[in-house]
Amino acid sequence: MSRQRKTGLVGNRFGLFGLVVVAMIALYGAARISQPEVPEWTPPPVLTKVAVESVRTVCPDLFQGRTAVLTPAGAGTGNGRAEIRGIGQKTPLAVVESPGRMWVKDLKGLVPALTVSATGVMASGLEVGQLSRVVTGVERGLAGLRCIEPGTSTWFVGPGPSAADVTLHLTNADTVPAMVGFAVYSGEGPVLTESTQGMTVEPGKSRIVRLRDLAPSADAAAVQVSTTSGRIAAAARVAYPGDKGVDWIPPAVEPNTTVIVPAVPKGGGLRRLYVTAPGDKDTVVRIKVVTSDSMYTPKGHERIDVPAGSTVVTDLTTALAGQAGALQLSADVPIVAGMMSTGTGAKQDVAFSAASPSIDLGSVTLGNRGPSRLVLSAPLTNAKVSVQVIPARGAPLPAKEVEVPVHRTVQVDIPAPRGSEGAYAIVVNPVRDSGPVYGGRVLEERTPEGQLITIQPLAMARTWALVPQVVDTMIAAIPPAQIGR
Repeated sequence: MSRQRKTGLVGNRFGLFGLVVVAMIALYGAARISQPEVPEWTPPPVLTKVAVESVRTVCPDLFQGRTAVLTPAGAGTGNGRAEIRGIGQKTPLAVVESPGRMWVKDLKGLVPALTVSATGVMASGLEVGQLSRVVTGVERGLAGLRCIEPGTSTWFVGPGPSAADVTLHLTNADTVPAMVGFAVYSGEGPVLTESTQGMTVEPGKSRIVRLRDLAPSADAAAVQVSTTSGRIAAAARVAYPGDKGVDWIPPAVEPNTTVIVPAVPKGGGLRRLYVTAPGDKDTVVRIKVVTSDSMYTPKGHERIDVPAGSTVVTDLTTALAGQAGALQLSADVPIVAGMMSTGTGAKQDVAFSAASPSIDLGSVTLGNRGPSRLVLSAPLTNAKVSVQVIPARGAPLPAKEVEVPVHRTVQVDIPAPRGSEGAYAIVVNPVRDSGPVYGGRVLEERTPEGQLITIQPLAMARTWALVPQVVDTMIAAIPPAQIGR
């Protein structure tokens, strides 16, 4: 082959290579220009406080009880409406359209359960409570309950069927069936029976399940009521035999490694702590008591060993020595906890508290009669709240501020206001920059046979919801690394 021909072939090869390189650069540039720019990751947006616009609550059993409904004035704006009706009924028993106006009625024997549905300005802060008082017959005691919103999971911790008659009240206030299941944890461990597998509660219907049908021999138990479809309003009622007391067990917060059990009342009577470790690991629970004097570890109860999947009962009567306060419980695995207190006298009554959240957005309690008191605790840092009483009739009383020092408990006595007609609301709101506050309302009544008592832990008011700001970005649905692929 001639030298000239070889030179031409080499030149052609380099020229072809150059064209390929140019083409690749052009393609890459076009792709780079057309590819969407990947936005940088930013921290989650700050939550915004907005008024609640729709609420539905259920009062599960109106046995010898009185129901109160109130939306405090000043939260939402515009129009609204609260409809009060018996479960499954189409026609309301009453309609309330004005915030600040309390509706109170004794509905004994009229309806088995009650629903209250509110929209607009009537939803923002809606509170519904019931209270029954029985001093004759088979049962005896005060029994108070904050009427409950339907949900998919509810925890109760307290005595078992070998100690008392415990009934679960299940109400479906929605328009679709609810498939309900039960997880029961006794002192001997998880209880698995055919009854715990679940049931269907049809729309507009209520069912009562006895705990003895789920766990016949348990002395103490934790029960999780959950749904695989639909929602259920679940409540637990305890009646001790021989008219030794009756009350509702308040729902406990979901299992966590640190929980606060508030509103331990002062005075005599028994104080029993129930702790459950629902997981598959044993744990050691550490206790601290928050009283008016100090925060301390009770002598002889520095730790509680809780086997996996079981409930342990600890008598803290001597350790608390009649002091009011709260319990801070810490463990290495998530736990659930509750507390039982009894009154004094020849015939006792019972009251229950449960692990509860702090009232960061305020709290409202209804179903108050006669004098009552708040038990407020600040286990983490200094706190300050405003407390206001709203009578059933007449103008709200002036609010007063209450300071709760860190690691302390403060009691606030609430006299029954004039013109309350035996019913009033207590509104508790943290003051700006206040630390977390935990607490509860205690009602007591002296009778010749013995003290009546009921406790309602302070729950977060339904006034506000915390929602994230809406951001125009694909990161909410697609990870940044995937955008443009």
